[in-house]
Amino acid sequence: MEDHLKEFDIDLTHMVYGGEAMGRLPDGRAVFVPYAIAGEKVRLRLVEEKRGYARAELLEVLEPSPGRIPPRCERPAACGGCHYQHIAYPMQLQIKTEILREQLERIGGLSDIPIQPIVPSPKMWNYRNHIQLHISPEGKLGFLEPRSNTVVPIEDCPLAEEPLDEIWRKLDIESIPGLERVGLRLGADEDILLVLAGSAPGAPEFSVEDLDISAVYTGPNGTMVLAGSDYLVMEISDRKYKVSAESFFQVNTLQAGAMVEHLLGNLLLDPGKDVLELYSGVGLFSAFISGKVKRLAAVESSPSAVNDFVENLDEFDNVEIYETQVEQVMAGLDIRPNVLLADPPRAGLGHRVVESIVSLGAPAFAYISCDPATLARDAKDLAKGGYTLEKITPFDLFPQTYHIESISFWRMGS
Repeated sequence: MEDHLKEFDIDLTHMVYGGEAMGRLPDGRAVFVPYAIAGEKVRLRLVEEKRGYARAELLEVLEPSPGRIPPRCERPAACGGCHYQHIAYPMQLQIKTEILREQLERIGGLSDIPIQPIVPSPKMWNYRNHIQLHISPEGKLGFLEPRSNTVVPIEDCPLAEEPLDEIWRKLDIESIPGLERVGLRLGADEDILLVLAGSAPGAPEFSVEDLDISAVYTGPNGTMVLAGSDYLVMEISDRKYKVSAESFFQVNTLQAGAMVEHLLGNLLLDPGKDVLELYSGVGLFSAFISGKVKRLAAVESSPSAVNDFVENLDEFDNVEIYETQVEQVMAGLDIRPNVLLADPPRAGLGHRVVESIVSLGAPAFAYISCDPATLARDAKDLAKGGYTLEKITPFDLFPQTYHIESISFWRMGS
């Protein structure tokens, strides 16, 4: 089929999770178009066809949305990191709220969803305290092209906090064999940790003498310090956390503080309550909760995060942590929590963990989610198990992208 026969002028009807706008082809199939906006009329070219749907590239915007703006990057579609740069920020927030509602209705089977106003990010740009870069065959740093393993070299990134955006252009990594990825993380007082990751067992020869940063290498034999320390100190709401190179931490520092305040304002904690926290990480939420309750038990599978947790919560005598997979420990936990808190990775909780949560029967359950699709799947199971959604608040941790964070509160019983 000639390319021009795969071109269509289409009216786009709504936004879908994943950063695309959807319309219908003349044969009735759904077509998904990146870098477009619902309500626009566009010219597109099909790039992938299935029996029930197709994907397309945007050729021309024939009738633009009032919310369309010039993207800040010259090539926003090239690296695949930003999906909404062409959309005014208030519309981004509206889109994310409606997508969260749609996922909970369509996948979760919920109705009359009590969605609260989305919490916007204080910074629309330069908000990421952590970035991951890949390396091109020529030794240039960049991001992966959408739906590809091709590295797109870049000169700057408007999402990275400014000290990170400045530092990577000073890195000379062309002569390091076996290097696969480069991570940069910004801590308190603008301390920077460079994480080189590769397949070679030994640490590469690499100097940061002129950069005044810490650096580590992670390979088959674990983490090796090249300069400075193997961790950073992060600060959230005047509290400091040790975060090791291999430990997860929220990438939007200011919004992490807003999430902490939101949890504390809604969990109704008191000194007589026992709390169970699943996927606790380095203790971001635990450190604020522990001083307000009788007992806090945490579960985390990452060894580095557990070590950080122990140090970050050393002042509390009422805290215990289990280093294991959540699915493996739930049945044997010696706790009947009054409050249960979970902050799982993008894959969500899953049926087995939800079943265990339901069997524990905690009167109050808080679910921090970074993926509305897996949240909706889990919400369906939670509702079947007797939990009722009291309210859900989206948090925009990732401006200019389609990602949606949320905190939902559930109660056992109707």
